[in-house]
Amino acid sequence: MKKLSETYKELGIDFTFPIEIKDENGKETYYETGNGNWYRREYDKDGLETYYENSDGNWYRCEYDENGNETYYEYSNGYWYRYEYDKNGKVTYYEDSSGYWYRCEYDEKGNRTYYENSNGTKKGTKRGSCSGKVVEVDGKKYKLTAVKDYEYKAPAWVNWPV
Repeated sequence: MKKLSETYKELGIDFTFPIEIKDENGKETYYETGNGNWYRREYDKDGLETYYENSDGNWYRCEYDENGNETYYEYSNGYWYRYEYDKNGKVTYYEDSSGYWYRCEYDEKGNRTYYENSNGTKKGTKRGSCSGKVVEVDGKKYKLTAVKDYEYKAPAWVNWPV
């Protein structure tokens, strides 16, 4: 990106450093120092920062849902992550560029009832589970009343990298 001071010089506009530009809401959108460093920012209609870039070549961008929850973040080094939320703003899904992810479910009161992740951890009871269902085994009917929490534990012989 071309520095604003270069454009000012080309147009013959007098200026002093630092150069600071703000949008109609008072949010800083550009800043340049006299030593050549600069950064710029962009915002969405709600004033949430959606883009940042600086003179070192670093940048990031963000996206948000209609409730202002961050749903996506990407950095210039290739790292990214994304979130999904339920109607109450609780995180229901997360994943990132490393391949890690997790998923959550909540009850009506907002208590987490289920969690699982890409490392094999599982805790709680998934919605729509078999709890409360009637099953028949050897001609006898049984009502499932609860499902115990389950947490994956690797066998002792597994040597996970640290």
